[in-house]
Amino acid sequence: MGRTLQQARIAAHRTVEELSGSTRVRVPIVHAIEEDDFSRCGGDVYARGHIRMLAREVGLDPQPLIEQFDAERGGRPAPTPAAPMFEAERIRPERRRPNWTAAMVAAIVAVVGFVGFTVLNGAEKGSKTNEVAEGPTPDSGTKPSPKKTETKPEPSESAIAAAPRDKVTVKLSAIDDKSWISAKAHNGKLLFDGILLKGDSKTFQDDEQIDLILGNAGAIELFVNGKRVADEFEPGQVERLSYTQGDPEVG
Repeated sequence: MGRTLQQARIAAHRTVEELSGSTRVRVPIVHAIEEDDFSRCGGDVYARGHIRMLAREVGLDPQPLIEQFDAERGGRPAPTPAAPMFEAERIRPERRRPNWTAAMVAAIVAVVGFVGFTVLNGAEKGSKTNEVAEGPTPDSGTKPSPKKTETKPEPSESAIAAAPRDKVTVKLSAIDDKSWISAKAHNGKLLFDGILLKGDSKTFQDDEQIDLILGNAGAIELFVNGKRVADEFEPGQVERLSYTQGDPEVG
């Protein structure tokens, strides 16, 4: 199996370092897998995920390799949480310094808005009090028309997930468990790289394409361009996905 992956990589004119950079599998682990040594993968579940990513990257169908791997180990392994492994292996981006200027501007805007609301609210109450004190004019001869109360409809799920047509929009929600995710724009810019906790959501947008890596795909609910992607990912499964304006088909 490892020999097959190595030959496909060489045929694709890819170095181990290039393969590591595009799949986020560390260089020592790529070398070990090509030598049929899966002890550095952290378990069979992670090994299967690495095999799948490496095979796709060098143009191979990963399913026969996964079946061969499972057969050599007595069957498919039981799913295990994916987050701890990816926390150890993923390439961590540099921590950004807090933007104190933006925070100060936001605080000033909040204070000004609160003061404005208080003044307007006080003026409105004063106007209503004057109306009650003065009462209606006897000679008016007209009755005030009742005010209509407009009821705003509750936003539906499709409205929440709606997205502009001239962009690709991806929304991820951790439903059943936490999951490590990585998101990149079409030009390779890293949009997010971290843990999405259970109950949290992230939305990413780009003009052309968004590339995703899901470390625990079975825990994720996925909306692409306003439509829910109904793929049945399994707990602990690692998935590399790409979406454009014409999707939600899996890339």
